[in-house]
Amino acid sequence: MVDEAGSPAPRALVTGATGYIGGRLIPELLAAGYTVRALARSPEKLRDDPWAARTEVLRGDLTDADSVRTAMAGVDIAYYLVHALGSGQGFEETDRLAARTFARAARAAGVRRIVYLGGLTPQGIPERDLSPHLRSRAEVGRILLDSGVPTAVLRAAVIIGSGSASFEMLRYLTERLPVMVTPSWVRTRIQPIAVRDVLRYLVGCARLPDDVSRTFDIGGPDVLTYRDMMQRYARVAGLPERLILPVPVLSPGLSSLWIGLVTPVPPSIARPLAESLRHEVVCHEHDIARHVPDPDPPGHPLAFDDALALALRRVRDADVTTRWSNAAAPGAPSDPLPTDPDWAGGSLYTDSREQTVDAPPEALWRVVEGIGGENGWYSFPLAWAVRGWLDRLVGGVGLRRGRRDAGRLRVGDSLDFWRVEEVVPGRLLRLRAEMRLPGLAWLEMTVGRDDRGRTRYGQRALFHPHGLAGHAYWWAVSPFHAAVFGGMARNIAAAAERLTARDVPQHLPAAGAPDRR
Repeated sequence: MVDEAGSPAPRALVTGATGYIGGRLIPELLAAGYTVRALARSPEKLRDDPWAARTEVLRGDLTDADSVRTAMAGVDIAYYLVHALGSGQGFEETDRLAARTFARAARAAGVRRIVYLGGLTPQGIPERDLSPHLRSRAEVGRILLDSGVPTAVLRAAVIIGSGSASFEMLRYLTERLPVMVTPSWVRTRIQPIAVRDVLRYLVGCARLPDDVSRTFDIGGPDVLTYRDMMQRYARVAGLPERLILPVPVLSPGLSSLWIGLVTPVPPSIARPLAESLRHEVVCHEHDIARHVPDPDPPGHPLAFDDALALALRRVRDADVTTRWSNAAAPGAPSDPLPTDPDWAGGSLYTDSREQTVDAPPEALWRVVEGIGGENGWYSFPLAWAVRGWLDRLVGGVGLRRGRRDAGRLRVGDSLDFWRVEEVVPGRLLRLRAEMRLPGLAWLEMTVGRDDRGRTRYGQRALFHPHGLAGHAYWWAVSPFHAAVFGGMARNIAAAAERLTARDVPQHLPAAGAPDRR
């Protein structure tokens, strides 16, 4: 790619490309004329993104110096959009190692600029008193600023956009609880920012002069308490005013459990979000506007209510491009699916079902691709709900992550407590379990025809146990498979048949009957 003057377009490296911000930044950079290289631990998750064909995608990890050096070759601007949020103990050391590896590689490669999106920290609070999440974000910013490469560190508080963790937390708390007893941090002042303004600043920072290397606070025009945010969400969403009763006794740990019970955001992510709200997070300067001017008309950056309305419209229109759950859950398995004929990795348990379906394959595929979320799992809803609750209790993602899109799935999408590992449209959907399990698990659904030309639904659950606990788990749950998996196969077939019957034009005459229209 070349620019209008015939020179090669600047190349931008985006790390965290499978995440919420990274997946939205890449199309913005492409639209601005940049050549984009994406670094991802699982490049296959990007395969179905609409911009994938115009992006160079490399496999790598920021803690692996060799892969980072390869990714930095020929790069002009390097975006650091990763963090170890919710990955358990030791995440600060992981963040530190990744930032140092990135900084060294950028300097060695002659990168012109680093851009980092971090967290807004409260003024006047010693760093040792910050939450581990904010403390780590601040440390990463310092490491990058000390790299010798001109660096822009953007510090944001709550990001409001369809699919963001902060928006989902606000949305579910407000919609599900007309009366709520809340922790004292709902009285803390916050300066939220719309995701479209975050993206505008990120793109604009690529053009900063080389002598600009510093932090910038970025925020929207409104400074609100979290209580204000919930009440304003209720108004924008057309809900009655919420009765909110703050109490001083809910610690961040208890707050995260409370959030985990009500919202799709698991405690591992809810806790650092809640801890970050203990102190006031308000911008103390708006110097970024000198370099990335606020757009016309006046009123930008986007006001909080406008950002909410836009996010809600995208949710209702099923137009959510990325979600907080795009990134894999911490500790989720990444091993490839065992191959059937020659896999030699140990025990592999399977539960296979087949069902003849009195419907065309297209109707059956519509049901298969629409599974999960609001449509459920077509069998024993209470069993699925209980499994989701149990997963939340042990720190897993639970069943409420839902879907990014109500009708279409892409590789890498989160789907309740599964991850879409493979989609072959019209033929195959393979899901990998991200629930807490003593082993690895997959669920495959296939659509085809048998040797008589009839539509055939295939379903296969696979489980690779880890240790004695894994074997015990499989044998403990196997008595329920006939009800859960058998019922699932039958009900998916029945749903496809109902869909076919509903779609048959009712005005057509029956075969052999005279047409008296």
